[in-house]
Amino acid sequence: MAVLVPCFNEATTIAKVVRDFTAALPEAKIYVYDNNSTDETSTVAGESGALVRRATLPGKGNVVRRMFADVQADVYLLVDGDDTYDASAAPGLVRKLLEEGLDMVSAARVSSHPAAYRPGHAFGNKMLSGLVRQMFGRQFKDMLTGYRAFSRRFVKSFPANSAGFEIETEITVHALQMRLPAEEVEAGYGARPDGSESKLNTLADGWRILRMISLLVREERPLQFFGGAALVALTLSAILGLPVLAEFARTGAVPRFPSLIVSVGLAMVAIVSFACGLILDAVARSRLEQRRLAYLALPAGWFVAGRSKTLER
Repeated sequence: MAVLVPCFNEATTIAKVVRDFTAALPEAKIYVYDNNSTDETSTVAGESGALVRRATLPGKGNVVRRMFADVQADVYLLVDGDDTYDASAAPGLVRKLLEEGLDMVSAARVSSHPAAYRPGHAFGNKMLSGLVRQMFGRQFKDMLTGYRAFSRRFVKSFPANSAGFEIETEITVHALQMRLPAEEVEAGYGARPDGSESKLNTLADGWRILRMISLLVREERPLQFFGGAALVALTLSAILGLPVLAEFARTGAVPRFPSLIVSVGLAMVAIVSFACGLILDAVARSRLEQRRLAYLALPAGWFVAGRSKTLER
C-alpha cells in the first residue's frame, strides 16, 4: 500500500500530513514527491519518515505521472500535501476499494469552514462536473478532489497526459471512459494552516481544466466533437443557402452568388468534419481497446491486498 503525496513548497504542513497518514495507514509506505520546492519540504518530509523523491518537471500532473510510473503497490492513495484532507478517512477509502473490488474511490470534500472551499472554486467544480456528466455520462459530486484511492490496474493503465491541476479531470474521465468500477464517499476538508499558501488560481486553473475537458472530448469522443462541428456548419450552410435556392426556384436567377458560394463551402466543411469524426472515432476505439488490454494484463491487486489488516480494523 502506497500513499502518494505530490508537494511544492509545503514545509509548513508536510510533517503533519506524513504523521497523520502513517497513523491512519501504518501498513502503507508514504512517498513524498518534491516538485522543485524552494523551501525545506524535502528535508522535513524525510525527517518525518516519508520516502522522498523528486519530480523536476513543474506541475501536479507531471508529478502524478512520475509517481504512477515509479511506485509499485497493490493499493494507492493520492493526497495533497497541504493538510486540508482528513487522514482519518483513509482507512475507509481503502476498505471500500478492497471490499467492493473497485478501481477508484474518490473523497468528495465536505467542509463547514468558509475559507476551506472558496465559493468560486465550489461553483467552478459544480459547473465542470456537470459538463463532464453531459459529455461522458456520469457525474461525480466532486470531480476535482485531490484525495483518491486507486487499484494497481487503474494506476498502471492511466496515461496521465496532463501537466497541471487538470490531472484530476483526466483521472475522472479515464474512469468514465474505461467504465471502471468507481465510487465516491464524503470526507472532511479543512482550511490551510496559517503560513501555508494555496497554489490554485481560480480563473487560470479553471480555464486549463475547461480546455482539458474539450481536449478529452476531442480525443475520446471524436465523433461527438466533430459531428457537433459538422452540425453547426451544416446549419449555417442551410441558413445561407435555402433562401438562394428558393429564389432560384421562383425566378430562375441566382443574384446572390457570394451567399451561394459560402453556403456550399460550409456544406463541404460539414462533410469533411463528419468524415474526420468517423475516422478518428475508429482510432479512439482502438486506443481504448489498447488501454483496456493494458488494464486486463495486470492482476487484480485487491485480491492480494484484501487479506491485509486494513480490512480487519
